Amino acid sequence: MMRIQGVTPFNWQLVAVQFHGLQGRHPGTWPIVPRLLCALAVSLLVIMAGGWLVWTAQWEELATGQAEEARQKQDFVEKVRQSGHLDTLRLQKAQVQSQVDKLEQQLPGKSEMDALLSEINQAGTNRGLQFELFKPGQVRLDNFYAELPIEIKLTGKYHALAGFTSDIANLQRIVTIDGLAITQVSDGLQSFEGVIHTFRYLDKEELASQKKVAEDSKKRVGK
Repeated sequence: MMRIQGVTPFNWQLVAVQFHGLQGRHPGTWPIVPRLLCALAVSLLVIMAGGWLVWTAQWEELATGQAEEARQKQDFVEKVRQSGHLDTLRLQKAQVQSQVDKLEQQLPGKSEMDALLSEINQAGTNRGLQFELFKPGQVRLDNFYAELPIEIKLTGKYHALAGFTSDIANLQRIVTIDGLAITQVSDGLQSFEGVIHTFRYLDKEELASQKKVAEDSKKRVGK
């Protein structure tokens, strides 16, 4: 073996001897090299365990960030796609709003309901029909409108009834008839029963009340 003057060669055999006979002995009585290596191994394990605990949270945070980035990219792509149809959507919105405005014009206000009921009554009288029953029911409130059902019973000729229903359909206001039943009274004379449905705007107090009901309902669902 070549020796360099002034440098003592490392003797592996002396190191290996220190690892003999360690079994059954307390680590505190081990030779210096095994003790140093054992301490180094324990330190490495502690560092690795601590690093794993720290890095695990960071890895989870990184994975969450990557998922959020992917979601935002997808949202961006979807918004870009939607922006290409923005003009079409605006046109459709304008068309829908126009239809809503036309329907709203057919709904009377609360103060106009008496005039509407008078028109319905007059339509039957003009056709020669005799009202035996004209009974408004309980007002039913929806989110934006109120519905008033009216039970009716008329007596007259069949053609007069046909004219009456046509007159109701041609009113400027929205009025419907359902549950119509016809009973023969005598030759050429029938009795007509049914329910007329009229609709009107909600006034400010009713709108506020319906809004509150809707909000309370959402709160109950959210609990």
